[in-house]
Amino acid sequence: MKWPVVILWLASAAFVAAAETNAPPAVAAQIERGRYLVECVSLCGDCHSPRDDQGRFDRAHWLEGELVHFKPDQPMPFAAIAPPIAGLPGYTDAAALRFLETGTNSAGKLAMMPMPQFRFNPEDARAIVAYLRSIKH
Repeated sequence: MKWPVVILWLASAAFVAAAETNAPPAVAAQIERGRYLVECVSLCGDCHSPRDDQGRFDRAHWLEGELVHFKPDQPMPFAAIAPPIAGLPGYTDAAALRFLETGTNSAGKLAMMPMPQFRFNPEDARAIVAYLRSIKH
């Protein structure tokens, strides 16, 4: 009997997102799905967002890039820097979708460690792109 509650919550979240973004409900639902995938599934903020002195995310600079502050399990010949992904600067939608669906960049190279090589389905990849494009600072 939990499904009606979950469906009601998702519908209300989509409605609130649509009201806040003035986006049509279908677009708002896609953005909300992308937000969920970025924040709760792939945890992009762990590397791509700065933190304050208490270790909390600095939401004013959410997904604007950051030095990676954990010790990798393999030696790295460079400092790991997670680039900004809010707004997807430097990415076309096609390049971002390819990266999210195949784990490869526009040159056909795999993501460098410690970035996971995601394999999102096309619908989820489009939702992530919609969410990242919606972030404005």
